[in-house]
Amino acid sequence: MTSSTPSSGKKVTALLLALLTMALFMSAIGFWKKKQIDDSTKTFKNARRPSIAVTSIVVELQVWQSCLEAVGSLSAAQGVMLCADLPGVVYKMPLGPGGTMVKAGTLLVQLDTRQEEAQLRSAEAKLALAKSTLERTANLSQKNVVPKATLDDAKAQYDAALGAVDEIKAIIKRKTLTAPFDGMLGISPLNEGQYLQSGAPIVPLNLLDVLSISFALPQKDFSDLKIGQELRVTAEGVPHHVFKGTITQINSELDTATRNITIGGSIKNEDMLLRGGMFVSIEVVLPEKKNVITIPESAINYALYGDSVFVIQPMKDLNGNSYQGVREQPVTLGATRGDQVEVLAGLKAGEEIVTSGVFKLQPGCPVKVDNSVQPENEAAPKPKDS
Repeated sequence: MTSSTPSSGKKVTALLLALLTMALFMSAIGFWKKKQIDDSTKTFKNARRPSIAVTSIVVELQVWQSCLEAVGSLSAAQGVMLCADLPGVVYKMPLGPGGTMVKAGTLLVQLDTRQEEAQLRSAEAKLALAKSTLERTANLSQKNVVPKATLDDAKAQYDAALGAVDEIKAIIKRKTLTAPFDGMLGISPLNEGQYLQSGAPIVPLNLLDVLSISFALPQKDFSDLKIGQELRVTAEGVPHHVFKGTITQINSELDTATRNITIGGSIKNEDMLLRGGMFVSIEVVLPEKKNVITIPESAINYALYGDSVFVIQPMKDLNGNSYQGVREQPVTLGATRGDQVEVLAGLKAGEEIVTSGVFKLQPGCPVKVDNSVQPENEAAPKPKDS
């Protein structure tokens, strides 16, 4: 058996001391790092986040008039496709391009009537001769120089000549296309020199000052409908503009397949912004009014899990200091009118909400309200001046 020497024991002792020293050194470093991290975390938690600039409004009750909503289409109150009455060659086309306003009686298309005009001059010459003959014969008949049969023959010749002139004039008029009423021209497919068959389409003409509107509502709304009720109409492509109209007719029966009733109305086409064939949204205004909470659409934070708004209220940080922050509040939305949205649940009058900048917010973050410029908030917005 080999016994340990004094030198080997000293080596082991030195090694243990070195390991112990290393362990103490590492522990000291770890403690120091942990203290640094804890101090940084505490400093970060206590630090006040910068305020986010937002606009706001105080929620109020608004009076909304009850209405029935529908979709429909427009058509010209008076509109025709002007067609060729007689065959012929297009001689003149003074009609303007599509969209031109014309007055009743304006010349639109002139077919070639040179042959008829020559025939007219010949017929008018014969008419003049027949008239002269009739006058001489009438004078002679009064003096009993010629028999009455000669006078009757002269009168028949005059009537025949007059009829021939009127017939040629009628043909010329039928080959001269004029606007039957004031309206707006559509696009014409014609060119000068083109031959037209009888009945060939020439150009559409529509009266657009007043437009007809057609839509349908379900059976449950039938009792609320009356002739003369006000209509509010909006159309895509004509933003921030509400057109006024009235119900002019209600169908006498419902559609047996859909149980809907067809309604007709008329609207004033202000500034000629609408056209026949447009798809429109319609509100039938009812006498009943109700108090609702409305907010600007810009205040809503739309999300898949639900819509919400940010309510501004006093808050406190970890140090107990007060600041103005936001709370996310889920809401249930209702109808939309213009820039405003009805809130069915989630808000009450008197609460202050953020109206712009919601995409930058998180619950609890501080905000700074600046209402020098507010987002649009109109139930019936008007077009901006260009």
